Amino acid sequence: MEKSCTLLVHFDKGTPALTNEIKEALEGSDIPAKIDALKKAIMLLLNGETIPQLFITVIRYVLPSEDHTIQKLLLLYFEIIDKTDAKGKVLHEMILICQNLLNNLNHPNEYIRGVTLRFLCRLKETEVIEPLIPSVLSNLEHRHPFVRRNAILAVMSIYKLPQGEQLLDNAPDLIEKVLSTEQDPSAKRNAFLMLFNSAQERAVNYLFTHIERINDWGEQLQMVVLELIRKVCRTNKAEKGKYIKIIISLLNAPSAAVTYECAGTLVSLSSAPTAIRAAANTYCQLLLSQSDNNVKLIVLDRLGELKSSHREILVAVIMDILRALSSPNLDIRRKTIDIVLDLITPRNIDEVVLMLKKEVMKTQNADQEKNGEYRQMLVQAIHSCAVKFPEVASTVVHLLMDFLGDSNVASAIDVVVFVREIIETNPKLRVSIVTRLLDTFYQIRAARVCACALWIIGEYCLSLSEVENGIATIKQCLGELPFYTPTEEGEGEDASKNSQQANSITVSSRRPAILADGTYATQSAALETAVSPPTLVQASLTSVGNLRSLILSGDFFLGAVVACTLTKLVLRLEEVQPSKVEVNKATTQALLIMVSMLQLGQSSFLPHRIDNDSYDRIVLCIRLLCNTGDKARRIWLQTCRESFVKMLADKQLQETEEIKAKAHISHAQPDDLIDFYHLKSRKGMSQLELEDEVQDDLKHATGEFVKDNDDSNKLNRILQLTGFSDPVYAEAYVTVNHYDIVLDVTVINRTKETLQNLCLELATMGDLKLVERPQNYTLAPESSKQIRANIKVSSTETGVIFGNIVYETSNVHERNVVILNDIHIDIMDYISPATCADVAFRTMWAEFEWENKVAINTVIEDENDFLNHIIKSTNMKCLTPASQLDGECGFLAANLYAKSVFGEDALVNVSIEKQADGKLTGYIRIRSKTQGIALSLGDKITLKQKGST
Repeated sequence: MEKSCTLLVHFDKGTPALTNEIKEALEGSDIPAKIDALKKAIMLLLNGETIPQLFITVIRYVLPSEDHTIQKLLLLYFEIIDKTDAKGKVLHEMILICQNLLNNLNHPNEYIRGVTLRFLCRLKETEVIEPLIPSVLSNLEHRHPFVRRNAILAVMSIYKLPQGEQLLDNAPDLIEKVLSTEQDPSAKRNAFLMLFNSAQERAVNYLFTHIERINDWGEQLQMVVLELIRKVCRTNKAEKGKYIKIIISLLNAPSAAVTYECAGTLVSLSSAPTAIRAAANTYCQLLLSQSDNNVKLIVLDRLGELKSSHREILVAVIMDILRALSSPNLDIRRKTIDIVLDLITPRNIDEVVLMLKKEVMKTQNADQEKNGEYRQMLVQAIHSCAVKFPEVASTVVHLLMDFLGDSNVASAIDVVVFVREIIETNPKLRVSIVTRLLDTFYQIRAARVCACALWIIGEYCLSLSEVENGIATIKQCLGELPFYTPTEEGEGEDASKNSQQANSITVSSRRPAILADGTYATQSAALETAVSPPTLVQASLTSVGNLRSLILSGDFFLGAVVACTLTKLVLRLEEVQPSKVEVNKATTQALLIMVSMLQLGQSSFLPHRIDNDSYDRIVLCIRLLCNTGDKARRIWLQTCRESFVKMLADKQLQETEEIKAKAHISHAQPDDLIDFYHLKSRKGMSQLELEDEVQDDLKHATGEFVKDNDDSNKLNRILQLTGFSDPVYAEAYVTVNHYDIVLDVTVINRTKETLQNLCLELATMGDLKLVERPQNYTLAPESSKQIRANIKVSSTETGVIFGNIVYETSNVHERNVVILNDIHIDIMDYISPATCADVAFRTMWAEFEWENKVAINTVIEDENDFLNHIIKSTNMKCLTPASQLDGECGFLAANLYAKSVFGEDALVNVSIEKQADGKLTGYIRIRSKTQGIALSLGDKITLKQKGST
């Protein structure tokens, strides 16, 4: 059986000390050598060595020493040596220690007394302790507080022993007297802790006798008081009200630790609005007053928990929470914004948006690190505010448009996506947004932002002046035509050969291109620019024009977008411009630009030629402008916008359904009793106590005290570990928590004999680790035993727990072994559905290095049914909108996403094709940062994908 250990010291096993060397050093007169030898002896003992021959040497040569360090090390040595024999009786040699301890307890030096009293706290042998009790009690009145506080702890530990009440029957009385006269804060805290653990009623009486002085007590004593209140209120809920008053008075304590504990205790004990409001205000004060980032993150977690159950109260302190944005730490800022976005109401939206605007402007001026990332966070927050409350869009959209030319591409993309949504949802802002966009278009440096801005210009320039300005802006940004001259082409040929060679190596070493739906595409060299990290205009080229620079860098996808935008603008010009001459002039200029781009793409001036897709789109635009039909005009000018409107509507519908699903969870049963608090007696109750009673009654009525426990799931978690015919039957109930697994194993002795030294030996595979070593038990005939094993989990991976039960019988002393069935820990217990933006999904998909590719092999014949089956089997969320999965075309591609409790991301792409014979083929690709999650999820899909017809 494992022994309890009260001391841990690091030990380097590489150079073990020899017993003879230690013995010689202890027998010598050199004090530093004695200290070193004693330390080595303690380390050897802690690491399982037994050195019985050293004991007499220590008694003879070390015990008489007056050196304080040696005396302290001696006590550590006595603490860890075996003080009992095999039968559990105290060894006779311990009498020698007793006399030394007695001398130490009466020693003139207070340090020696104090460390000896501390040693007695860890001593369990009553035969050794009994003769020392009078000396321990005399130390309760010692002049030095260090001795008194350790004497109190020694009395507490002696009183806790199995025979403690016989040894020290009057301990609570003594400690109560000490508490009433003691002035030292630490000694007072120890005395109160002793009463709290051993005589709770006395502790409560002392608390209420000195209630008016509670704010003057030290921090340590106040913490013990809070612990006492929690314990008393759990056992006696009727008296909760008077204790809550004490907690509220402690909220003004100068110690941050005490106020934090007070707030946590208030929330756990009461749901009264006054109490929750006090706790929320305390958390907000801590958020602002504490400089430690970890403390701020913990406080924000507490506020997040309050938000889920007391949202209305937190709404009142939203501006205080927002002040946490002053911290430069991005994690704190992200958590703060997440909490605030859930607390926005029509009353506070203006204040919140104003604060966010100020923060955006600060990111423009200050030269802090990660400013771009923070700005992106703020833009996304403002975007969600504007979606919930469209009336605030007008106050922020123009400010954000200043950041379209931001060097942080992700931030600029967020801004342009926000502008695109606002211009559709707020028709009143259309004119001002278009005007501002045309004015600032030349500042945009990123190709992807340019492409989105061009789409906005093509769709929302409606009046004659807007259309003409749009065409003029694009022409200005493209610069003079042609894009190159034939002489430049000749000069460029030689230079391009070398760069082509270098680029071909780059392309071949890159991954395949990933399309928007997550599928792969064969990537041509010219398309490299479209899928590589966003292209930026070089500083030296900004004077040339952003579109010209980007197209000359080989971005022909952007060239195709320019062609489409010009086509839309010319088609709209035909509708709004009465003069045919002007229309024809604009048409020829647009055609010239498109032809010039094609000429550039097919020349050898650039290292890569134009890709086929961009070439086909530009040619289509040229044909359309040469010969326009009504059907084509409608597609270009109306259908595109209708698709965008439908996408926004689907997004809004999805968000609404999620909110409805959250609100639909019911806690109360139809036949639950409701207690009418109006009929209660209010005599002698304060406002806070009354509020608390009301809230408790409401909780009972709405079922908040009832947790949703699925009883059918409990039965599924019971696993049979041995057979019915085995001499020992065992079954385990598996409870999976976030970071650990608890096995409650029931072991039944099926024989007529007593089983001795029965031991449950477990081992693990994967990222699982046993927390404690197994113990031996004795099992009577046909009796049972509950054995609990804790297993620590450190990552999301399918793990296996295996082992056996070993026992001995009284007749035969050979050890018998019963091998147990393996317990497989399912990855599904650790991952949960989550959402992320399309851009974030693609970024992670490109970054994650572990991929598992599973071929589809199923009897399911419908693509959507198969996708739903995979979603259900893997506990993931489909990020692809339902509208994109509608229809019958024989193909389906969808992205799934989940997050583990350890913060790991799991990405899945399902690509399905329906064959002519009705069978489904394709691949499911899983990507993750760690190998375990990719392999485990792949195994799960392989196991479950067959489905049923």
